[in-house]
Amino acid sequence: MSTIINLPEPNQDSSVSLEQAITKRRSRRKFVSKALTFEQIGQLCWAAQGQEAHSCYRTAPSAGATYPLELLIVTCDGLFRYLPTKHSLERLTGHDLRAELTLAAWGQKFIVDAPLTLVFVAQFSRTTGHYGQRGIRYVYIEAGHAAQNVHLQAEALGLGSVAVGAFDDTSVSKVLSLPDYLEPLYMVIVGYYC
Repeated sequence: MSTIINLPEPNQDSSVSLEQAITKRRSRRKFVSKALTFEQIGQLCWAAQGQEAHSCYRTAPSAGATYPLELLIVTCDGLFRYLPTKHSLERLTGHDLRAELTLAAWGQKFIVDAPLTLVFVAQFSRTTGHYGQRGIRYVYIEAGHAAQNVHLQAEALGLGSVAVGAFDDTSVSKVLSLPDYLEPLYMVIVGYYC
């Protein structure tokens, strides 16, 4: 039976302006091992795929509101899936998968050093079922929108982040025990940086 962790309500009013976050955003690859709080993790998940209250719309645009993305979270405490409608995490495993994920990403050591990796995976059929082959493009565009939200939110929280697209899809799928209909697209590594 999976464990559900309810996340604190996301903050929608920050002292950091959007312009400041854009200006400060840089790829950070040197992280300290300090764990993030559930408040921080929840804020990052909300920025990526948060759902408006009493609405089906999310924080990142989606072609036809098909929402093909799912967000997986990897920490030292295990693997979680973000549930946008409940703003909660579902624990999928309690094993620390960061070392295995590092190997699947061709040895990029900052993955195992960082406290948090957000993995965007997609069910392409949600979008291609509506838009045909053109939907493939829309899924990748959506992943970019969602990931940029995470990078800017990380900056607003005083955290560093780095985008990772260099990984072996099959290996990442195996590490995360993804079903065949989900494909890994993008990873964002987040943490306190030095």
